[in-house]
Amino acid sequence: MTKMVIVMRKDLNMRKGKMCTQAAHSSLKIFFDRANIEKTIVSERDGNMHTASQVDALQIPLNNDMVEWARDFFTKICVGVGSEQELLDVYHKALQAKLPVALIKDAGKTEFKEPTLTCLAIGPAKAELIDKITGELKLL
Repeated sequence: MTKMVIVMRKDLNMRKGKMCTQAAHSSLKIFFDRANIEKTIVSERDGNMHTASQVDALQIPLNNDMVEWARDFFTKICVGVGSEQELLDVYHKALQAKLPVALIKDAGKTEFKEPTLTCLAIGPAKAELIDKITGELKLL
């Protein structure tokens, strides 16, 4: 089974809507990072600027776990950590395990007064690989 785990900082006391938005950012960033898509999208293939509506024309290379996840139920689990350091520890463990991981830094324009690390997503990947890193964390 493949899944994605979203790890959220609980110490920030984010509003529920903010948490949902940050989780969505992390879930999508996994794929955008893989395709090297930025806010202003530049295709390395043709060197041209593309608008967000043209993203579907770009090819996103999916690994086997990502394909399985997309064909299955898009399983996502949300867990929490108590500090920025704990979030970074999880991030570095996922990197060391060579799992897809996306760390989110909020711009600090609404709820926070400065840029703030809020959450990360790991996967899609085999559940047993992600569980080695996040299995002890409590569900939100």
